[in-house]
Amino acid sequence: MTPSGPGPEPGPEPAPRPRPPGRRPSTAALLTFAAICAALFAATALTVSVRNGTPLAAERAAVRWAAAHQGEPSLSVARALTATGSGPVPYLMAVLAGLLAGRRARGRLRAVGCAVAVLAVGQAIRYGLMELLARPRPPGADWSVSADGYAFPSGHTTTAALAAGILAWGIARRARPAVARTWCAVLAVWAAGVGLTRVCLGVHWPGDVLGGWFLAAGLLALALLLEPFALRRRDDSSPGRSGGRRPGVAGGP
Repeated sequence: MTPSGPGPEPGPEPAPRPRPPGRRPSTAALLTFAAICAALFAATALTVSVRNGTPLAAERAAVRWAAAHQGEPSLSVARALTATGSGPVPYLMAVLAGLLAGRRARGRLRAVGCAVAVLAVGQAIRYGLMELLARPRPPGADWSVSADGYAFPSGHTTTAALAAGILAWGIARRARPAVARTWCAVLAVWAAGVGLTRVCLGVHWPGDVLGGWFLAAGLLALALLLEPFALRRRDDSSPGRSGGRRPGVAGGP
């Protein structure tokens, strides 16, 4: 018998493929959701406007109930939670979302810029609406924290909801679906908690919080609609895209 020669040498192992981003909602679904949020926000804002900021009876009752049931340790917890809805925390969340969503240095830088821009634009719109509607806050005697400016829509509520949605987007682009869903639920609970503390601490009417949620949800839907234009969906690590040499091909481009 003729001895068999050595078999062909195994080629290089293929590089692991990067995890594809999570499936994004369809354009029709995003448009529908944004339209619903816009309609709900418009209805809430119209109610505030035609009443010249005067709260509804249910809003007065909610603020009175919260003031009558304030106590420790719930008051300290509410103050600590409400503090996370403003200041550097939301912007740090937006930066983290961009770092998770992007690939390579250039992609991460672009994603961070887009995430921070969405948060900043939302802040600007919210501030302009507050000045336009000029709704007074609840009586200062019921306040458990300091506050300034007008009431509608709630700034902490809008900011926290925007930051939670942006970070959920970044996690969804990097993590497995089950992990992403878990974190989305955690972030939704955090954002809802920040909004509720504004009423519990006596500095906002419930309608202010509802308006902040509707506004943030609509803005996040619009941001998702613009995502394909702001972030190019391409595999930055693909040899054909990056211009690198393909394994085993001498003199490749």
